[in-house]
Amino acid sequence: MATTDRQATTLALAHALSAAERGLAVIPLSRTKLPALRSPHRHAPAPAPCHGECGRFGHGVYDASTDPARIRELFAAAPWATGYGIACGLPPHQLIGIDLDTKAETDSSTALRELALRHLFTIPPTVVVLTPSGGRHLWLSGPPDAVVPNSAGRLAPGIDIRGAGGYLVGPGSRTRHGAYVAAPGTAHLPPAACPPALLRLLLPPPRAHQQTHITTEAHGRGLVQFVLGAHEGRRNARLFWAACRAYEDGIGPALVAPLVEAALDTGLAEREARATIASAARMTGHQP
Repeated sequence: MATTDRQATTLALAHALSAAERGLAVIPLSRTKLPALRSPHRHAPAPAPCHGECGRFGHGVYDASTDPARIRELFAAAPWATGYGIACGLPPHQLIGIDLDTKAETDSSTALRELALRHLFTIPPTVVVLTPSGGRHLWLSGPPDAVVPNSAGRLAPGIDIRGAGGYLVGPGSRTRHGAYVAAPGTAHLPPAACPPALLRLLLPPPRAHQQTHITTEAHGRGLVQFVLGAHEGRRNARLFWAACRAYEDGIGPALVAPLVEAALDTGLAEREARATIASAARMTGHQP
């Protein structure tokens, strides 16, 4: 018998409370894997950045909590939630998620093994979550003073990183594509410490204190040209990749309009282009 939405919500809440007992801060998610509660500022003409200071729910990962009472309140406010997200980068685990995707042209598991061989590290036994698409999420723990950013494909094609400001879909969640489940024998493991050699790859490279306007413009033009060169079937993927790079490099907001214009030139609809760029902003821990 199929799981009803009410049953899925009850199960998601139970799993979320169990995760909170392990020190993992959680939020309710909808079947689309997005935060179930929408921003209370979404209708404001020019909303000021708010990370929950207003006291209302709807600030995504900034609502995440380990307090059972607050978690129950969050789920009560989102009775349609069928899953939960686990906030990354927070104490005590400073969780880092290694998302091995199956949709990319490159085999992400092989890419991770090649990185491990090249940089001399091994992934220790840790929590592994199996995704409905056949991918895997590896949970690692980072040091308190390391802020690992979110990224998509920067480490290697098909490998996304969930760090500070990001979240992982928790095991026991149900989405429109299926259920997330812990791999056998890993559910009760603590997140293993991230190998130092891997951590160095995940941290952003040190930047010069001053970056010239010319260099920034050239980089932006390069990303726009990358989108313009997309062929049918790769247009959305190229736009997403370029937008992720732009936000990671601090020029995302300034490049939204040029990227949208480039996407329109390749044949994408404006609504789809803007949604893709907003998704890239969220992926990299920025407000779209």
